[in-house]
Amino acid sequence: MKVERATVRDGIELAYWRAGAGGFPLLLVHGWPETKRIWARNVEPLARAGFEVIVPDLRGFGDSSLAPDGHYDLAAHARDLHALVHDVLGHERCATAGGDLGGGAIQDLALRFEGFVVRQVVFNSVLPLLPDEYAAAGIAPEPPREVRMAADYFVRQGRDADALAAELDTPEKRTRYIGEFYGHRFWASPAAFTREDVAHHAEPFADPEKLRASFGNYESALGSRPLSEPPRWFERNPVPALVLYGPDDHVIWRDFPERCEVVFTDLTGPFVVPRAGHFLQWERADLLNKTVTAFLRDLL
Repeated sequence: MKVERATVRDGIELAYWRAGAGGFPLLLVHGWPETKRIWARNVEPLARAGFEVIVPDLRGFGDSSLAPDGHYDLAAHARDLHALVHDVLGHERCATAGGDLGGGAIQDLALRFEGFVVRQVVFNSVLPLLPDEYAAAGIAPEPPREVRMAADYFVRQGRDADALAAELDTPEKRTRYIGEFYGHRFWASPAAFTREDVAHHAEPFADPEKLRASFGNYESALGSRPLSEPPRWFERNPVPALVLYGPDDHVIWRDFPERCEVVFTDLTGPFVVPRAGHFLQWERADLLNKTVTAFLRDLL
């Protein structure tokens, strides 16, 4: 697919794919350790369904530029995405879909720019910090032991990023590190990614600056890097949401569906998707494409 580029704000250049110009705008946002490549199985089918599909690399990822201001937090991503879709491409409203970091970014986007996101599709994503609301719903405040064990990467990238980056001092080490998240770390369903698939998704992280920048999201979350501004991360989300959950995922909390029932006040689902894990848009692409189309059909 052709890569387009736009300077969105403050010297940030976002690279993106776009297909189906003239349809209802649908923004697809990747997470970590991903780039826009994770959506390769979704772009053309959704464009054929009638959407203008917009798939950016977030700042610091893939073909997009590094951030001159050093910010890689949710608010910075949300403002970039709004600038791309609204200011550059001229859309007054859109629908969104995302998982992992991308799911967090679209939730912030929906709250930060009231009326801009009319519907959102969220799967296997980070969720807002709502301890009192979760407790009132009978949801445990701490993740289960297996999730804490699987999240060792999160702590290292968030609190010891320079040392970790220094250890990953060759392209081979960097891509091998990223490839682990598509394989033996059990984020995905078994055999969901071939060896060639893993190499394809890991390749953009061979660049040492891009890998190091990608850790900035974790540093922001853990307080090791200053925020551009506070995230919209301490409130429920009223924008209509479709929630999917791939259960073959050892890093997202098992009670993700129950937490989503607290977070989203206008909720369709949650629906559990068999034979899917963290990378649902790749692992069950056909199902995701059909489900998104059905959820948004009246917007076309």
